[in-house]
Amino acid sequence: MFPLDLVLLPGVTIPLHIFEPRYKEMIGECLANRKPFGIVRAQPDSALAEIGCTAEIVEVVKRYDDGRLDIVATGARPFEIVEVNQDRSFLQADVLFLEDEDALVASERRSYALDLYGQILACAGGQVEADTEAATLSYQLASLLPIDLDFKQALLGIRSEAERLESLIQFFEAILPQLQKAARRREKAGGNGHVP
Repeated sequence: MFPLDLVLLPGVTIPLHIFEPRYKEMIGECLANRKPFGIVRAQPDSALAEIGCTAEIVEVVKRYDDGRLDIVATGARPFEIVEVNQDRSFLQADVLFLEDEDALVASERRSYALDLYGQILACAGGQVEADTEAATLSYQLASLLPIDLDFKQALLGIRSEAERLESLIQFFEAILPQLQKAARRREKAGGNGHVP
């Protein structure tokens, strides 16, 4: 178990620099046994979030002489912590893997979420392409934007892609007007107060 100040979502790839002895040991075992490890959000009060996500190591980018590692891992399966075990130098836990309910997402809601995402990117001047065919589009869209960790943690706990997408749509609808207003202000300031 790797507590971090982030929320890993299924299908999302992250780079990690492994430098603490206990995590070098943990990742070494994961590599030797070809097993995933769990990433769980560390709370400010040293508590752990109840729900985390397994991480599969997809690449060891660099091995340092002192045992440090640069790796790339991809989120796989959400889990709920049942019991934490502190017998080793790193945390271990008994977990319950969480599966999504079969909830069909209407194609127009997927399209609408992608449209809102595109509008948000346009306001920010970004160009990150989303995989429109992704089965868990909600996770992908949430990972491509700088979204609040509490919101990402809440998404990880929802067991329906349709519900996650609706939550994301509501979030996008709430922030889009503010982003559009800020973009207009930037445009106006860049044009010396004159808008063509």
